[in-house]
Amino acid sequence: MAVVLAMNWWAMALRGIVAILFAALTFFTPGITIAFLVFLFGGYALVDGILAIISAVRAVHGHRRWGSFLLEGVVGIAFGLFTFFVPGLTLLFLIYLVGAWAIVTGVLEIAAAVRLRQHIAGEWLLGLMGVVSILFGVAIYAAPVAGAVVIAWWIGAYALVFGILLLTLAFRLRAHRERLTTQTVQA
Repeated sequence: MAVVLAMNWWAMALRGIVAILFAALTFFTPGITIAFLVFLFGGYALVDGILAIISAVRAVHGHRRWGSFLLEGVVGIAFGLFTFFVPGLTLLFLIYLVGAWAIVTGVLEIAAAVRLRQHIAGEWLLGLMGVVSILFGVAIYAAPVAGAVVIAWWIGAYALVFGILLLTLAFRLRAHRERLTTQTVQA
């Protein structure tokens, strides 16, 4: 799994960039409407899910473990599509949807980090992303009546931290790939 991730570090970096762009949109449009927030979240979850499934497919081709990436992708796509097909979501339901998505994603990220711990340095970043995701989900459940602007900022802050952690992990994976390439050439 570490080799597949290292060879496809760019997919992790792309996920990070998408998360940071999503965060920027939520920060720079504080008067965001519920419909736009639903669209933004649905689009982000959908793209993130697709990129996770791409990681799973590449892992299959590399004969590596792929289950947690596939499950994370399916969950992301399911949550993303659900937001598009049920546009009349109330703010409270959206908050619970985002909270559930963050918790499920966090658990899956921690599971992937546990599997990576023996293969690469820096796997703790993926575990940290999982913890941040779970804490974000719990925080949302703890304050469901907060205003739409506050929720948008919470989501933006989460996406920013998540994106930065993904980019950091991606560059560590790229360095791991370069070490693997060097070892292969020397062998």
